[in-house]
Amino acid sequence: MTKDSVIDHLLELRYRLLKVIILFSFFVIAGIPFASEIYSFVASPLINLLPNGSNMIATEVASPFMAPIKLVLYVALLFSMPWLFYQAWMFISPGLYKKEKKFTAPLLFSTIILFFCGVCFAFFIVCPIIFKFFIGMAPESIQVMTDISQYLNFIFKLVFAFGIAFEIPIATILLVNSGITSKELLIKARPYLIVLFLILGMLLTPPDIFSQLFLAIPMWVLFEIGIFFAKNK
Repeated sequence: MTKDSVIDHLLELRYRLLKVIILFSFFVIAGIPFASEIYSFVASPLINLLPNGSNMIATEVASPFMAPIKLVLYVALLFSMPWLFYQAWMFISPGLYKKEKKFTAPLLFSTIILFFCGVCFAFFIVCPIIFKFFIGMAPESIQVMTDISQYLNFIFKLVFAFGIAFEIPIATILLVNSGITSKELLIKARPYLIVLFLILGMLLTPPDIFSQLFLAIPMWVLFEIGIFFAKNK
């Protein structure tokens, strides 16, 4: 690869990233006027489970202002992900053969669908279960009142972790179909991969065993789905 071609690739990469940043900025600007409504929706999994008399609190002076802004940034990033995936595809597609394009193009659509399936699974299923358990385990003498900044950090770390984890079938199919590895090797490595999923669950989720298992177990199931759909060599 010549120096000019490297520069061309870097310019193309900058162009693609700039388009992602522009859309992200648009979502941020459009979302700021609706920050309160967005916050009410995102906080609903916890608010709906809090005992009577409990509510969310702000323990820092700037939190009532900064937490909704931070939330808008998180949501803008979340909704920019499909555009990011598309721009990544447009960046690598010129270097692919026609046969490879036919194979990977459907995977792009699947990548977007699986990402938002992971996000929805985390937000609508995992979070209410975790919150209900934590609140139920609190002693009667303790009034549950969660800090808004800590809550947002918790829920979006969980949501993005599940969104990324749900890409495992795509990664598995690409590894096998591209010839990097084989189904047989992945099946033999299953015990080690399960341990890896547990470690990733520990690293990517908040520090509690339930969040970790809720992520590690779906990762294992999704890996098995990827193995099933990958082509035999």
